[in-house]
Amino acid sequence: MPGAIHAEGLVKTFGDVTALDGVDLDVPQGTVLGLLGPNGAGKTTAVRILTTLLTPDSGTASVAGVDVLKDPTEVRRSIGVSGQFAAVDEYLTGRENLDMVGRLYQMPARQAKRRAEELLDQFDLADAADRTAKTYSGGMRRRLDLAAALVVHPPVMFMDEPTTGLDPRNRQALWEVIEDLVAGGTTLLLTTQYLEEADHLAHAVAVVDHGRVIARGTSDELKARTGGERVETVVHAQADLTRAAELLDRHALHGPGQGSVTVQRQTRRLTVPVSGGTKLLAEVIRDLEAAAIEIDDIGLRRPTLDDVFISLTGHATAEGAQPGGETSGEEPK
Repeated sequence: MPGAIHAEGLVKTFGDVTALDGVDLDVPQGTVLGLLGPNGAGKTTAVRILTTLLTPDSGTASVAGVDVLKDPTEVRRSIGVSGQFAAVDEYLTGRENLDMVGRLYQMPARQAKRRAEELLDQFDLADAADRTAKTYSGGMRRRLDLAAALVVHPPVMFMDEPTTGLDPRNRQALWEVIEDLVAGGTTLLLTTQYLEEADHLAHAVAVVDHGRVIARGTSDELKARTGGERVETVVHAQADLTRAAELLDRHALHGPGQGSVTVQRQTRRLTVPVSGGTKLLAEVIRDLEAAAIEIDDIGLRRPTLDDVFISLTGHATAEGAQPGGETSGEEPK
């Protein structure tokens, strides 16, 4: 049975640029799918199709069991959308913005006002409720935008890079709101460039690059594909980098001479995939001491989603990003 959000074979081109090249997605009810990828990967195009703002060249999609092409109006009644940029009216107050959204959804006046008050409290905006939105900070506008998307208690939510540009405190606050929504049964498709965000919030992750889903699974499943643990060390002297790399290479998971050691010369950091846990780490430390190689830092860590993305695509999620939005792989703003 298809999930609350389902897509098969979505294709979308803009001139000579293929933004989506056969994307399949499935998000079970009450779960979060993290759509992970760099600017220009196709994430926003997928969201715009699923929220009825764009028509695909081919493929099918449904949201809350409703075909997005056959009945877009019914789909819109079932969704909330928070885009990359806060879509609020700068000349209305926070309270007026939320009340207006309720009226647009044809809520009775008293119900719309009550819902606006609930959301202002929930998003810590009550003290600024009667200020015009143009006086709000970036974090406050983002919270108001998300509140507006929740006026009608949508069963399905789409959040397109909702925390882009927020400081760590505001990002953490939005994470808590998202967790509460999902705990209440909301289904969420979340696009993000923040690997930590996908790791923290998503039940499953789909990695998108150049308009294709190149990997999918839970965060732990994807991390397991990169080879388990890593020893990471920072040597004190750059002159010791070559000797340290040779030493670490002896402990590499895939055996010496396989090019497994990553060296970052500017930061004097070396990383090597290993197996053996803390016992192996202790051996590495003893070998470095025996070779008289002074270190500033050393540790054993599991792979991150950043490691996963680099191993799958050969580049980091931020590659190709430009200030203010998507790059050439996406439709024009």
